[in-house]
Amino acid sequence: MDLRKALLALRFVGLRTTLRAVRAARERDRWEGRVLPAVPAAWRMVKPLETMEPLPDGARFAGPDAELEIRFLAPDVVRLTWTPGVLPLPYAVVRERLTEASVSHKRHAEGWSLESAAMRLEIRADGGIHFRDPSGTIWREEEPPARAGEAWRHRVRLGPEERIYGLGERATPLNRRGRIYRMWNRDPGGSYGPGADPLYLSVPLWLSLGPEGSYLVFYENPFEAIFDLGATEPDVACLTFAGGALRYFVCMGPPDQALARYTALTGRPPMPPRWALGFHQSRWSYESADEVRTVVQGFRDHDLPLHAIHLDIDYMDGYRVFTVDRRRFPDLPGLIRELEGQGVRTVVILDPGVKVDPGYSVYREGMAHSRFCRLPDGSVYRGLVWPGWCVFPDFTDPGVREWWGDQYRSFVEMGVAGFWHDMNEPTTFVAWGEPTFPRGVRHAMEGRGGDHREAHNLYGLLMNRAAWEALRRLRPERRPFLLTRSGWAGIQRYAWNWTGDTESTWAALRQTIPTVLGLGLSGIPYTGPDIGGFSGAPTVELFVRWFQAATFMPFFRNHAAKGTPRREPWVFGEPALSILREFLRLRVRLLPYLYTLAWEAAQTGAPLARPLFWLDPKDPALWEIEDLFLLGSALLVAPVMEEGARSRAVFLPAGEWYDFWSDRRFAGPGVVEVEAPLERIPVFVRAGSILPMAEDRLTLHLYGPSDGEGEGILYQDAGDGFGPYRVDRFHGQWEEGVLRIRRIWEGDLPWPEGGLRLRIHGVAPARAHADGRPVPVEGQTVIAPLFEELIVEIDSA
Repeated sequence: MDLRKALLALRFVGLRTTLRAVRAARERDRWEGRVLPAVPAAWRMVKPLETMEPLPDGARFAGPDAELEIRFLAPDVVRLTWTPGVLPLPYAVVRERLTEASVSHKRHAEGWSLESAAMRLEIRADGGIHFRDPSGTIWREEEPPARAGEAWRHRVRLGPEERIYGLGERATPLNRRGRIYRMWNRDPGGSYGPGADPLYLSVPLWLSLGPEGSYLVFYENPFEAIFDLGATEPDVACLTFAGGALRYFVCMGPPDQALARYTALTGRPPMPPRWALGFHQSRWSYESADEVRTVVQGFRDHDLPLHAIHLDIDYMDGYRVFTVDRRRFPDLPGLIRELEGQGVRTVVILDPGVKVDPGYSVYREGMAHSRFCRLPDGSVYRGLVWPGWCVFPDFTDPGVREWWGDQYRSFVEMGVAGFWHDMNEPTTFVAWGEPTFPRGVRHAMEGRGGDHREAHNLYGLLMNRAAWEALRRLRPERRPFLLTRSGWAGIQRYAWNWTGDTESTWAALRQTIPTVLGLGLSGIPYTGPDIGGFSGAPTVELFVRWFQAATFMPFFRNHAAKGTPRREPWVFGEPALSILREFLRLRVRLLPYLYTLAWEAAQTGAPLARPLFWLDPKDPALWEIEDLFLLGSALLVAPVMEEGARSRAVFLPAGEWYDFWSDRRFAGPGVVEVEAPLERIPVFVRAGSILPMAEDRLTLHLYGPSDGEGEGILYQDAGDGFGPYRVDRFHGQWEEGVLRIRRIWEGDLPWPEGGLRLRIHGVAPARAHADGRPVPVEGQTVIAPLFEELIVEIDSA
């Protein structure tokens, strides 16, 4: 541990805990030495495959020391499994098949081929595999795998222009190629900046983009892995997994289609409660009910929208999870009701560590029923975290998940709206080395047994699964809201994420965009940063610029570490307060659009925040852009990330674009230099978009091209629960001075009372008819009742 990290540890955990961490590190090292081999085995190529057994959807191949099974789950999705090695438990994958796939089998001189309607796999006897499209173009080329003890090595050839995205949470450029990554969830130690690796949430998934096409590959193996993506050999990706079978899924197609296939396999994100898309205020920590009231009153006094407040670890009794400090929070249920009456939900933090304390019911019950992880000698494993020495639930045991979930009951009954899961990599305090369990710690693994080498990356995923399933039992009429620091593939089914303990620097702000986009391309659509960074003291300008960028990200939260200056918006004074107020109000106006994007994510897995290449994956000019992002398909956001900058260059993709603030039109592709005074950042709307916004009445903003078509979707429901909904799809066509809008819909939620307003940008409406009946036109706005076709005549003057 370097001096900076040591000083940070002293600041955050104190001297006594730091000294205890020396003992914890020694105990961990003692157990690690019993598990890890002293000398790693040498790599040996698998011996050639000798036989092929055809299957209706694939084939099985066998050789003297390895077997390969290939199954087509759809014409464009294939699963490959190399054994020996323990097969993964189905924690990530929720579907065995997507659609029917007819497969043909052929034998040829060098091996075999399997072909579906979308792709052909050529399997050589030595284990190498070529993937071809129907035209015969090779778009993925795998070398024969190798073994070293229980480990697998997998090498894939990379094309000269191929880019790689994904891998979960990474503090690196959006294009991950040319670096080495570790798949091992890890707390970087209270503060991190660009280049730190690994971080809290790894997903062994990459999205490939290149001239030959694009595809997504997901390795369903939770063991520690190293992904060398062209750092050692520029034209080779070399992946090594410490154990388990080498199982992976390859989804062929453009990014939106490949990610839809991946999330069909691993689960789509459910609809969140609408309030979760609003603004969240947090701090480590608001230490009393009176302080919470003061903060919430500050938002009201300064006319600032607030949707949720978060309680960090100091609300607990001695950091014991599922307890409340009755001295600081004498009536937490009453406080929660009071805040909800003001439209503010309460979110509380929970960690997996359970304090060793015989007088503490959670510890006592867990010990009595063997709920905690154990060492190889059968004793319960103890690690050091905030309460001191703790024991840890084994979430790979279904009985433990149910027991843990039952602990949420008291908080649900209090009215707590959401839960924030921290320290669940899992993290423990140690003076040096890995801040987690020894690898030999035993886990149930659904009854078959295993150790922490396999369970480590799964721990956060399964903690959130336990909570999600419990909240669906305990509060079936409400949608759960969970926020997690750690997870693995499939975490999108249960929880949102935030980018953890970033430093408070301009470099960390710039890193936020590729980190958030990379998580979205890994199937995790709801994420965002601690505004201003977690661990430092941002200047007024840095905080304002970070806040402006975060306004357009899925998770919108202000949070900071203990000991840092206060971050409530009003502490920055004017003009910052007025700027922040306007962006908070803008977030509220954008909620109908964000909520519609949430519905799209639930249907397709598409992220809310998207890289520019989402618009046109075949355009190489978009592949490396990481200082801009799309919010849905309508908005292009250009954060200001340089100190003192009052303008910036923006690359606009092909097509027409409107300046969001002024309606000025620009034509892409190309770079434009635009003004960016402190009170705003550049935002553009793609021509043809129909953007729903909350104003004094729900308003659809139509941004018309000079001719052509446009479209938009509006999703509506009660904002929580599982009751009636409606989806309205609008298709606009501009031709010969007439705008024709057709609407199709589904669902049984009533049309908004009083109808919709349609504000038309770029042209001036003169007259309008809804299903043949005249409707009012007020300036740029049409007042529209329920309609199937709206015709707007454009003023040609």
